[in-house]
Amino acid sequence: MSAQFKFPRFFVTTPAPCPYLPGRTERKVFTELSGSHAAELNEALGRIGFRRSQGVAYRPSCIDCQACVSVRVVAGEFTPNSTQRKLARRHADLEISACSPWTTEEQFALLRRYLAARHPGGGMAEMDELDFADMVEQTPVTTYLIEYREPSVDGRPGRLIGACLTDQQSDGLSMVYSFFEPDLPGRPGLGTFIILDHIARACASRLAYIYLGYWVKGSARMQYKVRFQPLERLGPSGWRRLEAAEIEPAVAPVSGGTKFPRL
Repeated sequence: MSAQFKFPRFFVTTPAPCPYLPGRTERKVFTELSGSHAAELNEALGRIGFRRSQGVAYRPSCIDCQACVSVRVVAGEFTPNSTQRKLARRHADLEISACSPWTTEEQFALLRRYLAARHPGGGMAEMDELDFADMVEQTPVTTYLIEYREPSVDGRPGRLIGACLTDQQSDGLSMVYSFFEPDLPGRPGLGTFIILDHIARACASRLAYIYLGYWVKGSARMQYKVRFQPLERLGPSGWRRLEAAEIEPAVAPVSGGTKFPRL
C-alpha cells in the first residue's frame, strides 16, 4: 500500500422517509471525494455500489432493508427489443453533444419542466440555479453533460430536449442524472433513448458497462431499468446477472424523497 494513501472517512445520514417503498426509512453512508486520488477512489467505490453526487460518494445503508441494488448494463451483449429499436429510429435525427460540465439557463429550464412533470414534490423539486450548478460543475472526476437537441435550422442549434450528467470510468459510463422534455408530442421514450445512446457510446469506446444506479425491487419508479438486458446486480458475492425470476410487479411510487447527501 502506498505511503500516500489515506483511508477515507465515512459518515451516515439520519434516517428519513424512503422515496421508493412506502412505510420504510432510508439512510445513506457517504464520504468526500477530494485530493489527487479522488477519481481512483470514486471508481473503487463505484464497483462496490457507491454513487457520486458532486464531491461525495454515497450508497444506501438502511436498517433492516437491502431493497436498493446497484445495477449495470453489459453493453457489449445488449440487444435492443422491438420497442427500443423503434425508439432509436424515431430519435435518430437528434443532434447529440458531449459538453463540458458547465451549466446553462436552457439546461436549468429543461430540468425544472422535467421535475415539475415527473417528480413534483420530490427531493430535487426546490433546486435553484445555484443548486443545479453545484450538481453539474462540482465534480472531481471526468464528467460530461450530454445534450440531446432537435435538428438545427439555418445554422441555429435546435431545441434542447434532453440531457444527462455522465461520469466516464475506466470500465464504463455512470449515468449520474438524466432529464428530458416531458410528454413532448412526437418524441416518446426520450429517457429510454438516452440510455440506448449511452450503451452505443460505451460500445464505441470499448467500455464494458453502463452503471444505472439503484434498482429497487417492487418500485414502479425503477422498473424501466430491467428493460435493458443483460443486467448485472451487485450482491454479497459480487456482480452477477439479474434473473427474470427476481423481477416482480411494482408498487406505486412514494411522493417526496430526500436530496443527495452533502458535506
